[in-house]
Amino acid sequence: MSAATTEGQITDAKKRYSAGVLKYTQMGYWMPDYVPSDTDTICLFRITPQDGVDPEEAAAAVAGESSTATWTVVWTDRLTACDSYRAKAYKVEPVPNNPGQYFAWVAYDLILFEEGSIANMTASLIGNVFSFKPLKAARLEDMRIPVAYVKTFKGPPTGLVVERERLDKFGRPLLGATTKPKLGLSGRNYGRVIYEGLKGGLDFMKDDENINSQPFMHWRDRFLYVMDGVNKASAATGEVKGSYLNITAATMEDMYERAEFAKDLGSVVVMVDLVIGWTAIQSMANWCRKNDMIMHMHRAGHGTYTRQKNHGVSFRVIAKWLRLAGSDHLHTGTAVGKLEGDPLTVQGYYNVCRDAYTKTDLPRGLFFDMDWADTKKVMPVASGGIHAGQMHQLLDLFGDDVILQFGGGTIGHPQGIQAGAVANRVALEAMVKARNEGKDIKNEGPQILKDAAKHCGPLKAALDTWGDISFNYASTDTSDYAVTPAVA
Repeated sequence: MSAATTEGQITDAKKRYSAGVLKYTQMGYWMPDYVPSDTDTICLFRITPQDGVDPEEAAAAVAGESSTATWTVVWTDRLTACDSYRAKAYKVEPVPNNPGQYFAWVAYDLILFEEGSIANMTASLIGNVFSFKPLKAARLEDMRIPVAYVKTFKGPPTGLVVERERLDKFGRPLLGATTKPKLGLSGRNYGRVIYEGLKGGLDFMKDDENINSQPFMHWRDRFLYVMDGVNKASAATGEVKGSYLNITAATMEDMYERAEFAKDLGSVVVMVDLVIGWTAIQSMANWCRKNDMIMHMHRAGHGTYTRQKNHGVSFRVIAKWLRLAGSDHLHTGTAVGKLEGDPLTVQGYYNVCRDAYTKTDLPRGLFFDMDWADTKKVMPVASGGIHAGQMHQLLDLFGDDVILQFGGGTIGHPQGIQAGAVANRVALEAMVKARNEGKDIKNEGPQILKDAAKHCGPLKAALDTWGDISFNYASTDTSDYAVTPAVA
């Protein structure tokens, strides 16, 4: 704990409720002796106090401004059970290797949040407090949501296990691809891309985040041509196929209309973007649950929250919210692709999606044990700058319960889209077979792929085209923790 000290809580009621301004520590938002209960929500904030602001006072300010406090004493506190309603900052520690930053633990009583509402919880936890002047920056790093609150959420409409049963696909990752270019194709050409990818061996194709209903392709045209391609590919291969139809729109009425049309056409999955907001996400999850539909979540916009280590919201927290809110699929990073992602940190996101019980794992950024209370599991999606030559790395990092999406790595194949899909399917099945035979795919993977390519022209062309491509940039979001024998 920081060696800095501050004045303690004022317990004399007359002084505590005298008109004027008190420090947050004096108002009771700093309680170093507090022991969180099993029903408390616990948040870990990374805070950077302004110069001259004591870290305990800054932590108390976070607790106060995210629960019941305002800038001055208000006598109406005495009309409430204020000791319960106040959030309680109870521990502050310097962030390792980050001078001027502190981890602050804050506990919130169960009664502070509306049942089953991510919108209400986030309005408290990341509301006004992130604009608070005594802080240079603040970030919500992780949180422990208690079983009592978890059970007020419905979670994913379908879940990982039931999805595999509906698709009849087991023992391997699923394969997908994003139609490229994102924008500009006509409906007919778009549907042809879908058919080629699925016919070549992919399980899913998908819309991208910014394809909705632009002048060059109305959404109805896209849905019609896409589902024509899905049905023809399913008939040709004998496999269940799908394509994520993006129903993101300007209003909920528009989204429901698009979802209903997708259902009428026989789609097994619809897609929404994170930017539609928590209320819309939970509403669409309810619709999917009633209509036996998989809900694919594209995390479009998450980087505005998650990219900077000192300010915003960690993606591990957003992943927890999305699992409770009702996502079946969630883009969670690749670690080896074009998008931000430290391998251990990204594995932590996957744990959040797939765990029955999340264990504390500091190298992966997980600060709390958390019981998911049988909430359905989310299927993580690895997407963004990956190709067949990385198949061994992806399988080693993420295992079987993941969707591997190769957009450019399918559609950019020199022999065409279907050949790109064939290359990915052959690479995946060769790698799964090698792993199941006990081979060290992490180290032997490149040779395994070369051997498979001797019998598969499309895979050889993929390896020749992209085999040496990687995106080796330093991650901006690695975990900060003190190395001890327990976590080394």
